[in-house]
Amino acid sequence: MTPFPSLSEIQNSRLRNSIFCAGSLLGAAALAVVYHWNPESAGFFPACPIRALTGYYCPGCGSTRALHQLLHGNIAAAFSYNPLFVLAMPLVAYWIITEVILLFGGRLPRITVPVKVMWLALGVVIAFGVLRNIPHYPFTLLTP
Repeated sequence: MTPFPSLSEIQNSRLRNSIFCAGSLLGAAALAVVYHWNPESAGFFPACPIRALTGYYCPGCGSTRALHQLLHGNIAAAFSYNPLFVLAMPLVAYWIITEVILLFGGRLPRITVPVKVMWLALGVVIAFGVLRNIPHYPFTLLTP
């Protein structure tokens, strides 16, 4: 066991850091676009391909509009567009913050997700996608 990392470990960590930095820059640029232009009125945001092809709402429908509202501090409006997206945001934010802190050498507990929980999350997403397409109250509250 050597106290120094191997060349491949250095290259892999540099590649991982480079990819993460590039992704962070693209993500920040995308957030700036969503913040400055309202997806409801700006004509350049793409429509949901699943909605366009099938006429049904996918689990992600309304996420861009919800993100716009979240960036402006309108949690209730964001929740009305996509409640699952809003509920998932704290976990996503923690994951991003953890990755940034680890990138700069800091320490923060990572979230380890058991496989059963991942399958449960997939089931929740699928159920949400099905329930938001039932055209009866209270399921109509889930439509964007």
